[in-house]
Amino acid sequence: MTPNQAATPRPPIDMIDTEAEKLADLALGAEERAPQVSALLLDEIERATLHSAETIPPEVVTMGSRVEFVDEGSGREHSVELVYPQDADISAGRISILTQVGAGLIGLRAGQSILWPGRDGQERRLVIVRVARSAA
Repeated sequence: MTPNQAATPRPPIDMIDTEAEKLADLALGAEERAPQVSALLLDEIERATLHSAETIPPEVVTMGSRVEFVDEGSGREHSVELVYPQDADISAGRISILTQVGAGLIGLRAGQSILWPGRDGQERRLVIVRVARSAA
């Protein structure tokens, strides 16, 4: 954890209990090839408040959610679907949970922001604008 992360508390997050279990297994399996993302995702799972799929609030980012967010560093707005690695296709707007941004988005709500490390090692603030759940 960088000094900035320690000084800036992360916002509270929520996860679906069964997704948290799958994501923990996924993160543990990715430890060797993606140690930083694996550690970040495991930290997020550990601090999340867990809910059943039926009771999690609809504005929370879960797997399969379409998320609109702004990267305050660049000012760019992005619209992505958060997916498992095998379903990722950046050209179709589907990003893997095992990416820096994907691990940062899980569990957040519309209106929240998080200070999160980018691929370049620089921290950036991601601001959630809108969350839409898939029908599945």
